[in-house]
Amino acid sequence: MVKTLLKEVKEYKWASIITPICMIGEVICEIVIPKLMGRIVDDGVYGNNLGIIYQIGIRMIIIAILGLIAGLGGAYFGAKASTGLAKNLRKKMYDNIQTFSFANIDKFSTSGLVTRLTTDVTNIQNAYMMTLRMAMRAPASLIIALIAAFSINAKIALIYVAAVVFLGGFLMFIMNRATKYFKQVFEKYDELNESVQENVSAIRVVKAYVREDYENDKFKKAALNIYNMFVKAEMNLVYMSPVMTVTVNACVLLISWVGAHMIVGGELSTGDLLALLAYCMKILMNLMMLGMVFVMLTMAQASGERISEVIEEKASITNKPDAITTVPDGSISFENVSFAYTADSEEPVLKEINLEIKSGETIGIIGGTGSAKSSLVNLISRLYDVTDGAVKVGGIDVRDYDMETLRDQVSVVLQKNVLFSGSIYENLRWGDKNATDEECKRACDMACASEFIEKMPDGYNTVIEQGGSNVSGGQRQRLCIARALLKKPKILILDDSTSAVDTATDAKIRKAFAEEIPGTTKLIIAQRISSVQGCDRIIVMDDGKVNGFGTHDELLASNEIYREVYESQTGVSGDADFDQLA
Repeated sequence: MVKTLLKEVKEYKWASIITPICMIGEVICEIVIPKLMGRIVDDGVYGNNLGIIYQIGIRMIIIAILGLIAGLGGAYFGAKASTGLAKNLRKKMYDNIQTFSFANIDKFSTSGLVTRLTTDVTNIQNAYMMTLRMAMRAPASLIIALIAAFSINAKIALIYVAAVVFLGGFLMFIMNRATKYFKQVFEKYDELNESVQENVSAIRVVKAYVREDYENDKFKKAALNIYNMFVKAEMNLVYMSPVMTVTVNACVLLISWVGAHMIVGGELSTGDLLALLAYCMKILMNLMMLGMVFVMLTMAQASGERISEVIEEKASITNKPDAITTVPDGSISFENVSFAYTADSEEPVLKEINLEIKSGETIGIIGGTGSAKSSLVNLISRLYDVTDGAVKVGGIDVRDYDMETLRDQVSVVLQKNVLFSGSIYENLRWGDKNATDEECKRACDMACASEFIEKMPDGYNTVIEQGGSNVSGGQRQRLCIARALLKKPKILILDDSTSAVDTATDAKIRKAFAEEIPGTTKLIIAQRISSVQGCDRIIVMDDGKVNGFGTHDELLASNEIYREVYESQTGVSGDADFDQLA
């Protein structure tokens, strides 16, 4: 984990090196000042020598200024290094997430990834800053102060050693008890983020069903879980301050008592006792700083493990070294294909699928909810890899293609339509970043989107709000179809992406496809028979298997599921639907 995180220091390596050097310089300056102060007392005050006081005082001022410069340098370079590390960690995670297949994304929840990119990285940033500054400063100050104390009087310095051993053992005991709670806290953060994300993205549904109280209770519960975990962790840490305070005061009293006797006996000067008391405070205060560092590192350890999981996650779908970069045509074949989302699934989602689709054909796909229609088409653009068998596009196994090449030629309008913040033009150019205004308008004509875009005050420059909340479901679907068409794909997949448009508009879209892109293979997933009955052939899915494959007329004659649903939807008989018959 540590190795994975430190790799991202990169260009901030020198800032990371300079920071502890500056902190050590500041420590040296701080340690020298008590010794000089002791000399002022012994040689200047008791020696009644004003010149010595001035001379040593000037040295103290110079050393204090040098310490200030070193401290400022440590703060500047420490901030630069820690914020730079945080920036690189976020970029590394985000870049790696972009390589994930759907299987990788399924492993991490959206809220979990958000927590890792925000809260967890912030914890690492703070811990790195503390490590470069305090974790270096405190031990260095402690060790140098101990050496200075021993150089003055070894007998009194042993009191420091006893205090350091006692507090060090106590800190380790407390940290071990608190660590397990900090590890659990960030899992609770995931739940909190999930609650917020769901509520904000579905706020219209929440208000429509008057579920504000329910959502408030859900959020309060998630927030309370985090509170409880932090309380348990802090209850273990609460003893640190009083124990350290008692230890510090005990050391001061003991040093004063022993030192006073030694001064009376002539073994110690007053100035040396003042210096030893100053070192006592420095040693024990630095131990308290180390305690704070341990707390931060304990929290950072849990965060670091979560960040490393994302960075080290390998994409389950990758290109072969000699990947093919040209798709010959839009023909598709499924050869004895089986598919399961996870290796330990009891039963595959798709079972022994065998299909042959010619380039340029329009294929309808129908079936009940959960019949694996979407899973079937997701294999074509290699959003998932097959478990057994092979899916071929243009006569070539999709696993042999360069993924970018394949996905450029297989345009998918997913079941859940997503638009991004920005103008309509900017959203459309996700399909082709170099598309001209005329090409964008042409794609919108085919998707029947131009009719509502042109009525908007700003037309194609109209700004789409986050998630496309300022357009209707049908308008959002048509914009997504236009965006997919701009890719000029060899295969176009519409995954129930006309469900929110009226029947007449649906028919216009299908007619435009037939006339304008006859060479493109079109796969249309739908629940309405009217959306697919004009297709060249239709696939009937049932429980992960192909129940029927043929033309509308052939299926009416030979496939019971298709026939009964057709009759129910056209009013010929019954009221059946796919889910009842599947």
